[in-house]
Amino acid sequence: MSADRRMGGRAVGVILSAALLVVLSVAPATAQVVAITGGTVYPVSGPKIENGTVLLRDGKIIGVGAGIAIPAGATRIDATGKWVTPGLFHGFSDYGLTGVQSVDETREGSERGDVNPAFDVAEGINPAAVTIPIARMQGITTALVVPSDNMIAGQGVVIDLAGGTVEDMVATDHAAMVIALGVEAKDAGGGSRAGVLARFRQLFQDAVEYQRRKADYDQNRMQALSAPAAELAALAPVLAGKEPVIAQANRKSDIESALRLAREFHLKLLIRGGVEAWMVAPALAQAGVPVLVQNLTDVPHFDGLNARLDNATLLAQAGVKVILAQNDDSRDRDLRFAAGNAVRNGMSWDQALRAVTLSPAEALGVNDRWGSLDAGKSADVVVWSGDPFEFSSRAEHVFIRGVDMPLKSRMTELLDRYRTLPPKYF
Repeated sequence: MSADRRMGGRAVGVILSAALLVVLSVAPATAQVVAITGGTVYPVSGPKIENGTVLLRDGKIIGVGAGIAIPAGATRIDATGKWVTPGLFHGFSDYGLTGVQSVDETREGSERGDVNPAFDVAEGINPAAVTIPIARMQGITTALVVPSDNMIAGQGVVIDLAGGTVEDMVATDHAAMVIALGVEAKDAGGGSRAGVLARFRQLFQDAVEYQRRKADYDQNRMQALSAPAAELAALAPVLAGKEPVIAQANRKSDIESALRLAREFHLKLLIRGGVEAWMVAPALAQAGVPVLVQNLTDVPHFDGLNARLDNATLLAQAGVKVILAQNDDSRDRDLRFAAGNAVRNGMSWDQALRAVTLSPAEALGVNDRWGSLDAGKSADVVVWSGDPFEFSSRAEHVFIRGVDMPLKSRMTELLDRYRTLPPKYF
């Protein structure tokens, strides 16, 4: 190539780069505004707004209220007669990690071994997982995706249910450490819950010692520790109270053990499961420990004999922050129905909505971005045909980061494909 052509190419590149910079610099000022108008708006952070408007721009909420001026040229979504809420936040899920529970090739949620605090599920998430669009169609826009099956399972991440790559989806990494104190962990403790607790204490003490004497460890000038350096280092944010710990515990005694462990090591604790949590509700409220309740999983079993339908209600009445996080085999659909079931068993409707929106965001320390309809937060908004906790209602628009998502899944594609069969089939 001649020098002139090379110089000409550079000149064109400079001009194009400059033009791109100009476009980028003016884009925010000319970005399209979406106005959701006329619906009954439930901000969660405040009272409902009749005939309300929600304005979205650049992936953020820029206004919520009644009588808000709508910019010229805004795209309007008529929500008259509809219900408008924040996107639902699933506080404990395996979206993208599990396809078919019985097929090992589709499961990415656990690492072998009992103690895996450094295990991060993020790169195991499959953005093309068929469960994600199903969840989106149920109004779920954000989720905590967690590992499972071990005494210390590893690190969970917060994702938006939109995007074609892991980088697009993961919004907050190292969002919570997942551990187990109940029957799931007994083998790791030599078959005993007491053994599990003794092992936790040894691990936590060794993690503190490792942080204090890293130089000695590197020079092999200290006694052997109970886990590799990478695993102990991953516990540092937990023991500093910077990263929440979600402990699986159903029995009253297991929940009390979790509270004891949290006091000893200053953990920022959440209880998951909590079948008998209602029995220790005052202690949970006093300690400020939220509980992730699966209130559709209410059949008594030996790991939780005192199951009851109004567990979430009793916890809320005692002042415990309740998070509804249904994670059974129908978890893609059941989150909003779990909320409706909680209302049927005594919870107020507003409490139930908060338990699937703002409460999980608060418990994980991400309520500055998600959980309510407030200016400056992520534009995750759902327009419902009616009460979202009713079986007959459906999500008509699901916005994630301000984008109106297609409400399609493998199931809807199959329905459309076979809705009308050619004559030869008859």
